[in-house]
Amino acid sequence: MQHFRGISGMALAIAIATPAVAQARPAETTVLRQEQRFDIAPSDLRTAISRFSQATGVQVVVAPDAVSGRRTAGVRGSYTVRTALDHLLRGTNLGVTFQGGVAILKPMAAAPVHPALVKAAAQDSALSGAAMPDRSVGEGTDIIVTGYRHSLTEAQNLKRRAVGNEDDIVATDIAAFPDLNLAESLQRIPGITITRDSGEGRQIALRGLGADFTRTQLNGMEVLGNTASGMDNRGGVTRSRSFDYSLFASELFNRVSVQKSYSAEQDEGGIAGTVQLTSAKPFDTGNKLVVSAKGQTNDNTSGVTPRVVGLVSHRWGDLAALVSVAYSQIKNNEFGYRNWGWGLTKYGAANIGPNIDAATRANLLSGVYQPTAQSPSSWYTDRKRLGITSSVQYHPGDAFKLDVDFLYGRLWDHRDDYALATAGSNALTGTSITGAQVIQSAVIDSTNTLRAASFTGIDLRSEHHIVQNRTDFYQGVANASWKLTDRLTLSALGGYEESDFGQPVFDKVFMELKNTPFSYDDRPTIPVNTYGKDITDPNNWAVQRLDVQENKITNQYANGKLQAAYTLNNALTFKAGGEYKHFINSGYTWVNKVFHNVPADIAIPNTLKQTVTPDTLIQYIVGNVDGVYSYIGDNRNLTAANLQAGSDYRVDEKTGAGFAQLDLDTIVAGMRLRANAGVRYYSTDLLSSGHLATGAGFTPVAIRTNSHGFLPAANLALDVAKAVVVRLSASRNVNRPALGDLAAAGSITTRPNGGSLSLGNPFLKPFKATSVEGSVEYYMGRSGFASVGFFYKSMDSFISSSTKQIPYGQTGLPLSLLVQGEDANTLFDVSQPVNGAGADIKGIEVAVQHDFTFLPGALKNLGAVVNGTWFDGHQTAYYNNVPKVIPLYNLSKWAANATLYYENKLWGVRVSDAYRSSYLTGAGNAIDNSGDGIRGTNNVDFQAHINLRRGVRLIAEGINITNEPIVQSLDAVAQRTEVYTTSGRTFTFGISAEF
Repeated sequence: MQHFRGISGMALAIAIATPAVAQARPAETTVLRQEQRFDIAPSDLRTAISRFSQATGVQVVVAPDAVSGRRTAGVRGSYTVRTALDHLLRGTNLGVTFQGGVAILKPMAAAPVHPALVKAAAQDSALSGAAMPDRSVGEGTDIIVTGYRHSLTEAQNLKRRAVGNEDDIVATDIAAFPDLNLAESLQRIPGITITRDSGEGRQIALRGLGADFTRTQLNGMEVLGNTASGMDNRGGVTRSRSFDYSLFASELFNRVSVQKSYSAEQDEGGIAGTVQLTSAKPFDTGNKLVVSAKGQTNDNTSGVTPRVVGLVSHRWGDLAALVSVAYSQIKNNEFGYRNWGWGLTKYGAANIGPNIDAATRANLLSGVYQPTAQSPSSWYTDRKRLGITSSVQYHPGDAFKLDVDFLYGRLWDHRDDYALATAGSNALTGTSITGAQVIQSAVIDSTNTLRAASFTGIDLRSEHHIVQNRTDFYQGVANASWKLTDRLTLSALGGYEESDFGQPVFDKVFMELKNTPFSYDDRPTIPVNTYGKDITDPNNWAVQRLDVQENKITNQYANGKLQAAYTLNNALTFKAGGEYKHFINSGYTWVNKVFHNVPADIAIPNTLKQTVTPDTLIQYIVGNVDGVYSYIGDNRNLTAANLQAGSDYRVDEKTGAGFAQLDLDTIVAGMRLRANAGVRYYSTDLLSSGHLATGAGFTPVAIRTNSHGFLPAANLALDVAKAVVVRLSASRNVNRPALGDLAAAGSITTRPNGGSLSLGNPFLKPFKATSVEGSVEYYMGRSGFASVGFFYKSMDSFISSSTKQIPYGQTGLPLSLLVQGEDANTLFDVSQPVNGAGADIKGIEVAVQHDFTFLPGALKNLGAVVNGTWFDGHQTAYYNNVPKVIPLYNLSKWAANATLYYENKLWGVRVSDAYRSSYLTGAGNAIDNSGDGIRGTNNVDFQAHINLRRGVRLIAEGINITNEPIVQSLDAVAQRTEVYTTSGRTFTFGISAEF
């Protein structure tokens, strides 16, 4: 009997499909790598192979008994020829080899597959087909965007296929939403809320835990970046592990995955969860050119600024490359009313007027809570954002794949800020009133808060502040995989990134108006001030002080990973790997404060004085920064001699980790079960160097610590019915302390009649949490889904804030660090993070997405996405060593998102609403003034488009169309207003095109 390569000719002589055999031609290697559209429905394997051969021209041979009685889940979507055949054979126990362009199928030596698993695979394949964008077959394959409804379906299918709890946003979702950056896109995912600054989202909180508890990864590598806020109440320059999403435009990414469950193969860290960012890849995009141009305006500013995007992608057989560029300019003016904070203020007997009654006088002598400086303020921002991504992929076949990605981002920020405050020489700033100021009337409520008052002898201070800063972000990362055998696959990652923040310009001019009557009333929604002198008359103002500051922060991060996956059988896969991470954070602050008010304020020409340029609650005189510095001659170029004490700390962190995990995909009692279970070990060496506060001042130190441990994790997803998935997860995870908290450093802030001292603590222990969670998800085909889930996290220890108010002389620091108006008796707020008691957090998440296809006529194009969350979690803060339980920072007990959309072939519109209830941002400075936070917000956005032709559309967008204010206050009971600002409505209009 004649044999052909060891297989009998009779066995190979089955005519899978006579026409197909007749038309088949030898399949060269390049043919196997070509990508095309497949639509082969679940059927018997013989019929499916025939259709595959007809579609590809590839001859397929197999023994008759190998296909007899077997069925396939089919294959739908765009794949290479080889990948499509692998999908077709999934669950059939057949393997494929290619010889001379002929596909030869043979049984694999493995356990038989349960028929229900084949059925489950068919469901997976159907999901893949629904999720894949339509493509045109042939040379120059292009993605045809099928709209927002399609992007929701794709995100839904990604969620369904995950083992742990996951939510996704796909490219059409991000690109089409009216989002300035990724934070605004992410806020629409259940469990995510965002903080806002200068009119756009900045950082996220996930499941009630702040940004430091959420790990962000870009193309598989952790990402960090620093920026700055213009407002002191929101932190100024950031120096933390938390990622600032304002760094990148949303158009640079084609997928965002929020992984709320933890598995051993994931990097340790991110107790709240992990946000995976994926930039566009050329093999996914195909041959394409995309351009988008929009004009953007804000009703708190004037003029139109650009927002442009370009992408080009091309494929040359096994090699593909892509480059994308996004540039935007945003002008915003956030203005309103700001108090520098509230504190207990005691009045001297001589500072209380004769018309004050005896009871009120006694109250003022013992101390009342009042705002330290009642200030109409404006923060004008001219922000430019540039992002560039490039990706090169080399996929010579399924056995080897190499992806190399580069990303560069730059954020320029030019700020022009203004303020008017009762903070002159005779100020209402500080813990004691002992100067020439006299309180003439007072309204004190039941919370011992001075809600309204009138004064004489007040010295006002205006502020004009110019800031120029820039953040440069660089990342290069390579991902590779090798399929060494049919069972063993190796994957590796290597990358480096750096984030450099520089703020070379931070110049302030303080002008002073002396001896004026003044009153304020904090009871209206926006507090009201009244002044006894003309604050717009330049003749009333002279120079009091000039401040200069420079900042520098650098993050450096190197990462290497190696992992192996070995298929034990059709149900089990074993994974193991190791990782090394090296992270360095360093920086400094240089400052110079020069007082020009002794013996008297410096007079300058009125030509160097001006009123406030952007919108403001009231007009007043400020100094022209460049003109005043030039006239007085103060130095604006600082050196290391101007170092701010304690600001030059450095954190050097090295981590080695390894894991082992078992993945399962099988059938139990007729139900498909997917699961993973494993354990991860990590060891972190930390070197914290800087200057600690001692009796001799700030003393240089270098402190080494180590933390290590095992982190077990298990996740399962059970398809209890055709459309119902039940998930359960349990894990142990760790979160390293914030960089500023770990600093071997102290930072001092001075102000007239008071100040604050913030100390680091390099001996802090990592957060460690045990988490359990579960969910039930119901999928309604392509029409939508509904889900409800819960989670609970128990933290062994929780880093808490310890705050006390003591005279500066008791801090042990030298008097040389103080400024004019301060001495050893001046009360300072001294805060330091400490290893506190544990904390618990729990929550419930509910989400529904549905297309209204059941409605008649045009109404069937409607749809809605709605989700809501409830969270509860507390921590213990310490005030003068007295503990008090307060809510966790950044935790909004209630949050909700809703989007109503309408879309047909010609046009579409959607309106989105994001609500979050109040949340804390800090502990406050006293037990009866505890909890510094933001009140609830409700932000409404919209987007509308018209399809002019295939791939070309006009787009109009509106952001914050209700001009929602940001209101910050102290103390949950007293609700002492600190900030009330609005940032205006932002509108864009433009065109996008794909070729």
